[in-house]
Amino acid sequence: MRYRLFGPSGLRVSELFLGAMTFADAEEARRMVDVFADAGGNVIDTASAYGDSEEVLGDVLRDRRDRFVVATKFALTRREGDPNSGGGHRKNVMLSLEESLRRLRTDYIDLLWVHTWDEYTPIEETVRALDDAVRAGKVLYVGASNLPAWVVSRANTLAEWRDWTPFSGVQVPYSLLRRDIERELLPMAEGYQMSVAAYGALGAGVLSGKYTAPGGPPPGTRVDPASLTERDHRAARAVAEAAAELGATPTQVALAWIRSRSPAVHPIIGARTAEQVRENLGVLDVALPAEVADRLTASVDFDPGYPHDLNAGPRPWLFGGEGVELEPRFGPRFRTSP
Repeated sequence: MRYRLFGPSGLRVSELFLGAMTFADAEEARRMVDVFADAGGNVIDTASAYGDSEEVLGDVLRDRRDRFVVATKFALTRREGDPNSGGGHRKNVMLSLEESLRRLRTDYIDLLWVHTWDEYTPIEETVRALDDAVRAGKVLYVGASNLPAWVVSRANTLAEWRDWTPFSGVQVPYSLLRRDIERELLPMAEGYQMSVAAYGALGAGVLSGKYTAPGGPPPGTRVDPASLTERDHRAARAVAEAAAELGATPTQVALAWIRSRSPAVHPIIGARTAEQVRENLGVLDVALPAEVADRLTASVDFDPGYPHDLNAGPRPWLFGGEGVELEPRFGPRFRTSP
């Protein structure tokens, strides 16, 4: 496992994160964390809305809590019927944080994500409340999950002007089947030197091959195979073919593809068993050739739309006419479609 700095901060984080949304059984969760830690992983991501996940994680990390970067989220409703039990306002920031600290059995959160955008609360209020939590020593770093790029940009601009704690990372869905972040969020994150925690890399399991394998998926899967489109099947076939070519599993190839898109991306491993965590970690040994990555990218349609299409590719009308080549200041950003 290699390590990177988390956004513009000095926090060292593993190149893969472990998602704890499925943590329910303490013993299996302990085995999952052990496998992840043995490989060098140090970031475990949960949320106040993930059922018993925080409590289970707190129990699993007893006596070794400081070894890990513990990330959790707030904003989703905590109590039905109480309008102040959800959102990004100061009251919910404070109460949600205190509840998470108790469940996790810790006195500080390494990384607190805003779980989703609360358009009824000024982002100034949310960022200032988070900054207060940082200054109180209860939170070390903050991030934004599922927020529009313009909201994150405004928040970080305010933080810069007012000497508040900025968002150091974003958490977003990203997969071969869902590339929406390439329109605004990924370029924004790279521009701010923010880390990108990517969930949903397997496209709800479609890219793992279990829905297209002979005999169909096992009972209890959450996606109805009949709902899959030709685009879904085409992507799954492309991933399976690349996996066979590379001697890897489809899961590893799907993870390798999003890793190849930008050095800012940290895939979140979502697993239910220690064996699945072990398989996911196998992506660290998968070298995805550029030709294979481009073939995967081209296997499914994606239109970034305006203004990306206006600002992509050679633009002689902007850079001095035909024959003039201008190199980017920091080298190429995320890989665009071939």
